[in-house]
Amino acid sequence: MKRRTFLASSAVAALARPAVAAPTKTLVFVPQTNLTSLDPVWTTATVTRNFALMVYETLYGRDQQFNPQPLMVEGHVIDKDGLRWTMKLRDGLKWHDGTPVLARDCVASLQRWLKRDAASIIIDARVAAIEAPDDKTIVWRLRKPFPLLAHFLSKVQPQPVMVPERIAATDPFKQITEIVGCGPFRFEPGEFVSGAKAVFSRFDGYVPRQEPASYTAGGHKVHVDRVEWRVIPDAATAANALTAGEVDWVELPQPDLIPMLKKANGVSTGLLDLYGTVALLRPNHLHGPTNNPGVRRAMLAAIDQRETMTAAMGDDPSTWRAPMGFVVPGTPSATEAGMENVRVRKSVDEIKRMLDKAGYDGTPLVMMHPTDQLVYHAFATVAVDAFRKIGMTVDDQLVDWGTVVQRRPSREPPSKGGWGMFPAGAPGPEFSDPLLANPVRSNGAKAWFGWPDDPRIENAHDAWIDATSESERRRLEADYQLAAFDSVPIIPCGQYLPHAAWRSNLTGLVKGSAPVFWGVDKA
Repeated sequence: MKRRTFLASSAVAALARPAVAAPTKTLVFVPQTNLTSLDPVWTTATVTRNFALMVYETLYGRDQQFNPQPLMVEGHVIDKDGLRWTMKLRDGLKWHDGTPVLARDCVASLQRWLKRDAASIIIDARVAAIEAPDDKTIVWRLRKPFPLLAHFLSKVQPQPVMVPERIAATDPFKQITEIVGCGPFRFEPGEFVSGAKAVFSRFDGYVPRQEPASYTAGGHKVHVDRVEWRVIPDAATAANALTAGEVDWVELPQPDLIPMLKKANGVSTGLLDLYGTVALLRPNHLHGPTNNPGVRRAMLAAIDQRETMTAAMGDDPSTWRAPMGFVVPGTPSATEAGMENVRVRKSVDEIKRMLDKAGYDGTPLVMMHPTDQLVYHAFATVAVDAFRKIGMTVDDQLVDWGTVVQRRPSREPPSKGGWGMFPAGAPGPEFSDPLLANPVRSNGAKAWFGWPDDPRIENAHDAWIDATSESERRRLEADYQLAAFDSVPIIPCGQYLPHAAWRSNLTGLVKGSAPVFWGVDKA
């Protein structure tokens, strides 16, 4: 056979053969805990936040420096002396059911979010109306200038996520059951098994922005076909699955396993969560003994933040920061005002005298102590020991985290099923300034569980939001922190920055404050 004839016949044969589909590129991820709620407006659970970042989008994202950037909108125009913001939706936005995203969907979504989020107190005082004059335009009519509006709309926990108008009509105190977003991934409800697996597929109708990805801002370009979340409660089992190549990424490996993972072939470890989590103890401000500010100040003095963080995260100083006040260290809003309260350690005898001066009468502190959240368990254990050393009576109630979540809304006294204190963690970005640090807010009945009531903190917070210069904000940040050290709405225990672990064939992991799956590729 002549060469030309052979080549021609080979080409025909090749065309006749059916095309071989490219293999599906699947990334297997181990989340920090089970995904139990699919509604980021209904719950503040961190795992639900991570789920929502994949499926839903917000009008604004946050870049790696946590500055707000347009995401679903092209941008905004502020006029009428700061009393009107006009936002235009960008082209190409589609819901996962294929229908276009409309401005009225967004207005309905915002109204649902505002009925649940603590930010509504701030927004309602400044916003007269949110309108959709046409399919692509959202108009905010303000009562007074609100330069930080975009910061609120870029918040990540709980997120002001956008959903179709029919879904936004769901009672905000009931969980949504139909999962339709406009994000880069579609949730696969038919493959969801709570406690075992959640599956997400790339949404081919998604049009990313053209800017480079920077945390939740920029272009959310997806390079994998599927992401599978596999729930593996046992930390050692998850680590072994990673070293064996059975999973690709473990969100929160236990700190004592990191040295082993660093030595494993084909495994990389590092800090993806740049802002980490603020560890805190929440006292009940309605009932004794923690309704006494003098007692709370003594309890604050009893906590050694470095000891607490070492118990939770180990000796590696790259995984925690302490001491801290009421703003995370290293941010522009961090201030030295009052820091002697946590930097200068008092003796046990000095703290006992503080308790005596405050009139502590031996009333037991009911500590809700979750043992199934290992970090919370660690710093609760340190706290119980510290409080007993200064002469407090502590009823250390060992429970699971679910029990804490169920009991903490109770305003009953501890003797009737209430509580005195519980440990918790708050996203570091929300403590980067006074804006969104809800556990510090002290607006009484409207405050987070524990219900602190302190007008001095509230006045500093509100004045900070309305400040017109950075120098004015620096002054108000000092006032805010001094008021918090005096009132002690929470006891800060430090900032922890756990390292993640992933297979070395993953590239493009985006840093921020939560695991995101755009930009990630798998060789």
